[in-house]
Amino acid sequence: AFRFPGGGAWSCGMEVLEEVGEEQREESGGIPELSREEEREEDEEECGSVPVPYVFYRDRKEWADIDPVPQDDGPNPVVQIIYSEKFRDVYDYFRAVLQRDEKSERAFKLTGDAIELNAANYTVWHFRRVLLQALQKDLNEEMNYITAIIEDQPKNYQVWHHRRVLVEWLKDPSQELEFTADILSQDAKNYHAWQHRQWVIQEFKLWDNELQYVSQLLKEDVRNNSAWNQRYFVIANTTGCSDPVILQREVQYSLEMIKVAPHNESAWNYLRGILLDEGLSRYPNLLEQILELQHTHSSPYLIAFLVDIYEDMLENECDNKEATLNQALELCEILAKEKDTIRKEYWRYIGRCLQKKYSTSTDDGETSPASSTEQQQSL
Repeated sequence: AFRFPGGGAWSCGMEVLEEVGEEQREESGGIPELSREEEREEDEEECGSVPVPYVFYRDRKEWADIDPVPQDDGPNPVVQIIYSEKFRDVYDYFRAVLQRDEKSERAFKLTGDAIELNAANYTVWHFRRVLLQALQKDLNEEMNYITAIIEDQPKNYQVWHHRRVLVEWLKDPSQELEFTADILSQDAKNYHAWQHRQWVIQEFKLWDNELQYVSQLLKEDVRNNSAWNQRYFVIANTTGCSDPVILQREVQYSLEMIKVAPHNESAWNYLRGILLDEGLSRYPNLLEQILELQHTHSSPYLIAFLVDIYEDMLENECDNKEATLNQALELCEILAKEKDTIRKEYWRYIGRCLQKKYSTSTDDGETSPASSTEQQQSL
């Protein structure tokens, strides 16, 4: 038992494509539809160039054979989005080519216009991939295209999925570690970039220098919880911690980082994680090292870690159960009253649980520790 303080549907008269959560909301296209277009117009104005006037698809001769398909929000939409005229024009024609399953160069270019207006639309990206294969497009050019979009919108689920598919098709991960590192240099906790990086490393066995990369990130920011997670990911998928030499290295690494930032929860969580198999109380001299740290680098996380060590000792039938239980209960009270008061009820609950599990009432009303065998027999 380990604890830490703080502890769309879219339809065009054909098959309905569903997305959930954020993707479903993003496909509505209500917010991002004009942002990139407006930025481009502003850049053109600043550079003194004359913007090329947009020609609606309905006014283009080459699209005269297509009947646009308006969006059907039903007879009584609850919250109707006020789309721009350009947005309606592009997506009406996109729905039309999708309905016809038209695999043409003009359809491919249309997906580009649709993505420029809303790069989070899953259906557009899916159809674009269909066209990439049907038209045998240059996938390296598409990689350049998606790179530019990710740099502009690095927290977009659909663009990262598109990139993953391209890497799979090309069977070429050579750009991915450098690319994700560049994105992470701008935002070290970008979930999408980390997810993509982990997939690439695992899929193509690119483990060799990842631990060094993570160590550098933690050197730059010891509180980078994403980097701590990546360190655990690398160790768990390569050497593991069954080798005593590896385990000792990682334990000491964690303790040194804890000295740098005692109130950093990530380092404590990492230390717990690597000792899951070994057991907190069984690792040699860990308790002594933590108690020594308590004098100079105390924190609520350190005290909570001690509670976990003492509980692990009780669970593994330590010699002096009464003293161990009392130490754990005392620390729970310190957390509740002084060090982690916002969670005082939580720590008092933990104390009651420990008392109930590892103590029994005697005839004089006092309590004494109960062995696991005694507890099982009483059930």
